[in-house]
Parts: sequence; C-alpha cells; structure tokens
Amino acid sequence: MAPIKIAIAGTGGIARVHIEALRTLSDQAAVVAVTDIDTARARAFGTEHRIAASYDTLDELLTQARPDLVHVCTPPGSHGSLALTCLAAGSSVLAEKPPALSLAEVDATARAQGEGGPWFATVFQHRFGSGARRLKRMITEGAVGRPLLALCHTTWFRGQEYFDVPWRGRWDTEGGGPTMGHGIHQMDLLTYLLGDWAEVSAVVRRQARQMQTEDLSLAHVTFASGAVASVVNSVLSPREESYLRFDFEKATVELTHLYGYRDENWKITPAPGLEAEIRPVWEAGEFGVASGHAAQFAAVLAALRERQPPPVTAEEALRSMRLVAAIYASAFLGRSVTPGDLGPQSPFYARMNGDGAPLDQLTVAAR
Repeated sequence: MAPIKIAIAGTGGIARVHIEALRTLSDQAAVVAVTDIDTARARAFGTEHRIAASYDTLDELLTQARPDLVHVCTPPGSHGSLALTCLAAGSSVLAEKPPALSLAEVDATARAQGEGGPWFATVFQHRFGSGARRLKRMITEGAVGRPLLALCHTTWFRGQEYFDVPWRGRWDTEGGGPTMGHGIHQMDLLTYLLGDWAEVSAVVRRQARQMQTEDLSLAHVTFASGAVASVVNSVLSPREESYLRFDFEKATVELTHLYGYRDENWKITPAPGLEAEIRPVWEAGEFGVASGHAAQFAAVLAALRERQPPPVTAEEALRSMRLVAAIYASAFLGRSVTPGDLGPQSPFYARMNGDGAPLDQLTVAAR
C-alpha cells in the first residue's frame, strides 16, 4: 500500500522527536510537508530533513499537500484550533499533549470528526510500550486480581528560566502547570490501566516558580473499581523521577523511569505464595518495545491503513483530561469533585482554572 502522507505543523523541539520516530517507519509513512508561523524555521527544518514542501500557512499546506495525517507539534494553546482546521479540510490529526487547553476544546474536536474519518488522536506514548501492554492484558484477564492501591508520581525539575519562555506557565497558552503539561503522561497511563475515576480531592500550590499556574499538585483519586491512588505532579524536584506503583490482590507492579521506559524499568512482586502463578504469566507477555513516539506512531499508521480511528482517540484523551480538570477544580473549589461536576455547565469545562480567579487568591497558603 502507498505510504500515509504526513505533514508537520510546528517545527520546534518536539517536531524533531516526531521526525526521528517517523524515520523508523519510512516504509509506512512519508512526510510531505511542514509549516510554522516562523517561516524561516519551517524552511530550514524542511531542508534539514529533506521534506519536499514548506508552506507559510496551515491552510495553504492543507489545500496543496492534502496530507492524510497532520502531526500538531505547536505550543499547547494552538492545538485545538489547528486540529479543527485540519479536520475541516479532511485531514486526520495527531496532536502532542495536551490535546487542547480545555475539556470544551477536546469535545469540539471529537464532534468535528467524521464517522469514517478524519479523526483526532493525542500523543500518549506510554500506553504503547510492551510493559504497559503486558500489564494491561494481565489486568483485563484477571491475572493480577483486583486493583487496590496506586501511586502516580511525576517529580521533575524545571528551573525558572524554563517558565520565562512567554507561553509557559500561563493558563491562556499552556492550560496549567505540571498537572497539565508534565504529569499528564503518567496520569494517562494510570487511567489507561485502571479505567474510569469516580472522585478526586486535590490541592495545588505555587511554591517556588514565578508564573501564573501551579508548580505542584497532590491528589487523592478514587476509581470506579474502588481502587484509590495518590497522584503527585511537581517541577520542583531536583532528583527527577516518574514512578507508578500498582498494588493488586495478587501482585505489586512498579514502573520507575524518567521520560520514557523500557522493559527493564518494570518490576513485578507476586504476593506471598503466588510466585509460581504470577511470574510465568508476566514473563510470557509482550517484551521488546520502548515507550517512545515510534511505538504509538506505528499503531496510528496501522489504524489509518485499516480506515479505523487511530489511538489515542479524543474520547480516550478526555478521560485523562477530565482527571486533570478534576484536580484543578477540587483545588480551586476546596472540595472533592466527581465527573458530574465537570460538564458544560461547569466553569472548569471551559478552562482549567474555572472562572479565572488568580491561583494565589485561592490555594497558596499565607507565608
């Protein structure tokens, strides 16, 4: 079959990650065009990576190149509007996280899809490493028993200079702080494995960085299954780590990494007396796939070739985005929230900081 025709919108740092991953799939996809508001940067990117065409605007690219799929690699504030433009032109979209700045924007992209395409998907690559897929199958098949407790801790470090970039650390251009822009990958993996959440109680703080949004959040999450989770998102942690732990009835499964994992980053500890039952099932599962962009891109291309919605769909992304919104809503409202609190009638549906009240008026303790 002919390769899927791909265009890239936005040629900054994350676009380089995309192009490198796509090179490993060159028999399946061809990058045919790029665009960027910085036209000189777009042309330089196209020349460096031997991309045939560079366009000054997205509209021009969509009209002339007619890509099957557009990778949206721009800052978060433009994800929603660019996705709607692409979908209206008949091109499917794969957007970097977060998929948009609000639940309302993600809902709008979901409505703009066609029954048989075009479709909207979000880059949540941690779902696609073999470790996550192995654990997901064991959960689905009941091999590890009922989930009881989970930890989902994204403790990273970003200095003040990181947030001095004009669009970072702002509600109107980034949608939030580390809860929205950093820990969302781990939280997506958490919800992918444990399913729907039922209640969230959280606090957010701006402890050290000078910006509009939070620099850390802590949440207690109850899932529909009855499992409970501790969720921490920080950009204040000099020893950086991404850590997920799942305690099931029959085993503890842990993942310790930073920005991406391999099989050796996973560890399983069977419950006493269950080593002979659990270990063989774990070792018989899928191995050998890291959690990088290439793993998800391969799944996206396979779906498009079959004319199926590519993972992760707008509907799937909404579950993780609702968890992000719930953390902010609970912190700003000072109470626990449920999915029912986040519908179109809620101010947190339209923007992650609700009615727009400044963070320091609501959630930062007096010093």
